[in-house]
Amino acid sequence: MAKDGTNRGGARPGAGRPQKPLADKINEGNPGKRPLQVIEFKNMEDLKGEEMPKPSRMLSAKQKNGKKLLAASIYKKTWVWLDKRSCAVFVSPDLLERYAMSAARWIQCEEAVTEWGFLAKHPTTGNAIQSPYVAMSQSYMAQTNHLWDEIYQIVKDNCSGEYKGESPQDDIMERLLRSHDGKP
Repeated sequence: MAKDGTNRGGARPGAGRPQKPLADKINEGNPGKRPLQVIEFKNMEDLKGEEMPKPSRMLSAKQKNGKKLLAASIYKKTWVWLDKRSCAVFVSPDLLERYAMSAARWIQCEEAVTEWGFLAKHPTTGNAIQSPYVAMSQSYMAQTNHLWDEIYQIVKDNCSGEYKGESPQDDIMERLLRSHDGKP
């Protein structure tokens, strides 16, 4: 409690030692000896695949420049990646939509920087200034990375198998590089 009597401070999300991934605990023989939450399926014949939650229409809206927003395809690709690791049920569709929209906006800003360059003209003085798309791109990139870290942490904490390898985050960088060549 602060001197003025208000409750401030305390534990912050993400503070402290990071939790060890479930796969690592299993490989090391559960050194903490606490019960591990492992999802095991007994009747595999009775299991049915869960349908991907339909992405919001906002994720594939037509943009001002006439192009279709890439967020819906990023959403689908990420959901498929999560589903292969049996972690799609642990990640909320809202978190997935925020990640997809942020990644699509980042790509959009990078395309604008490629098209118009790093410099812009100041509206009153006419001097050269940094393009606003550069700052927006950096902001969206940071936001995208933060959201991906949240998703990846959920996968690490709940995946008993291999969770490494190619990820949708890698595909976003590839898509960004391809957009510079004019390919979708």
